[in-house]
Amino acid sequence: MRGEIRGGPVAKLAGVRGSSTLDRAIDFKLVLAHSPNAYLLLDHELNIRWANDTYLELMDRERDDIVGRHVFDAFPNEGESRQQLQTSFDRVLETGEPDEIAHIKYDIPNASGGMDAHIWSTTQVPILDDSGAVEYILQHPIQITKIEQRDTAGVVRRAEAVEERWRGASKELDRLRALLEQAPGFVAVLAGPEHRFVMSNAAYRRLIGERELEGKSVAEALPEIAEQGFVQVLDRVMRTGEPYFGRREKVLLKSSDDDELRERHLEFIFQPIRGPDRFEGVLVQGYDVTEEVVAEESQRILINELNHRVKNTLAVVQGLAQQSFRGDKQNPQLDIFVERLAALASAHSLLTERRWESADLATIVRGALEATAGTRQSRYTLDGPDIRLEPQPAVALAMVIHELCTNAVKYGAFSTEGGSVDIHWSLEQGADGSRLVLDWRETGGPTVAKPDRTGFGSRLIKRGLGTPGSRTEIDYAPAGLHCRLEGILCP
Repeated sequence: MRGEIRGGPVAKLAGVRGSSTLDRAIDFKLVLAHSPNAYLLLDHELNIRWANDTYLELMDRERDDIVGRHVFDAFPNEGESRQQLQTSFDRVLETGEPDEIAHIKYDIPNASGGMDAHIWSTTQVPILDDSGAVEYILQHPIQITKIEQRDTAGVVRRAEAVEERWRGASKELDRLRALLEQAPGFVAVLAGPEHRFVMSNAAYRRLIGERELEGKSVAEALPEIAEQGFVQVLDRVMRTGEPYFGRREKVLLKSSDDDELRERHLEFIFQPIRGPDRFEGVLVQGYDVTEEVVAEESQRILINELNHRVKNTLAVVQGLAQQSFRGDKQNPQLDIFVERLAALASAHSLLTERRWESADLATIVRGALEATAGTRQSRYTLDGPDIRLEPQPAVALAMVIHELCTNAVKYGAFSTEGGSVDIHWSLEQGADGSRLVLDWRETGGPTVAKPDRTGFGSRLIKRGLGTPGSRTEIDYAPAGLHCRLEGILCP
């Protein structure tokens, strides 16, 4: 019987709104059953649980024909119409808020097995269980087919256009939410002077231990953040409109409601959100760089330890050399050896300061010059672009410059008062990559002659930068020594 009303889900409608004596006295089941408006009740899986008589008459269906069936099985449709209605149901289930479709073309099966074309305006209202989850959806459809046919003023057409624009904006918003949800960095949107959470993505929720955020203020949801002064920072951003940048900032966070505070290092920005006449919220965006900071700190400790051990090793080698030549304090070979150890230690210290990542070429050359020729910059000129060398060529260059300086002090430009050295370097691009070219040119010293024999220092210079394609040319010109170093830096 169409007029039959049983208990079950419809009974939940009684007392949904308000708790007055009048509310309790009204049988809302009967109100809906006898309403001149059409109503359809769906569960959260979109199965039909109940329909009132007005709905059945509107659709020309019997209750037993549709109750218990999935809504799209009872009222099949394909294409955009079905997708439009499905999207509305999904939105209600996801948000727990009512959703409206102002204009939808949805055909209904007729008694002869065909389909009748209809145009509807529908409202989908959620009915929540005790936990706040959507348990049922109450649909209220209004047939506007005849209204549209008689719409000489174009009101329905305008409504349809508005609906289409709204759907487009809604789809764009959904796409944006999906992108933010999948973003590798954490994102949250705060609104109002209390900084209440409007949205947060998966990365943000993982960062704070999956705690409940939506609708809560920062102080309520994340009390440890408030205790560290970040609410005052958010206040300042809202007041001044100036963003706040956190640079590897240490933040103490709970991983859940009961866990102890854990130290995290975050790169983030508090970006003010401007409204029509004031700042209305803050966009929080950033990355968790804790692992990177911890790794760098471990690397720093390791490098410092290695540096300490290498320095100790060099000191031991120096001590062994001095002990070995203890009876011959004037041995020049000992002095040369000690000087080379000092040059090696200097290059090593320079690289250590850069965590063995790279070293500035000009700094390497200047350090070797000052260690051998003194700090009188009038004795030499340096000219070339900023170039950073990897550890291997940096150490090799430091040793080469040391040998050239030593030779200049003994036999070349630095052995006389008026002598000087010009050092120029450049980068040349070739088929094999970026090639460093460094020229050492001495002037003002004694007449130069090619030596009869070469020692370890000459062989060290010949090795050059020790990189692929490394080449060294030495010209013993009478006016002054010219040394040209070449080596590939970036293949």
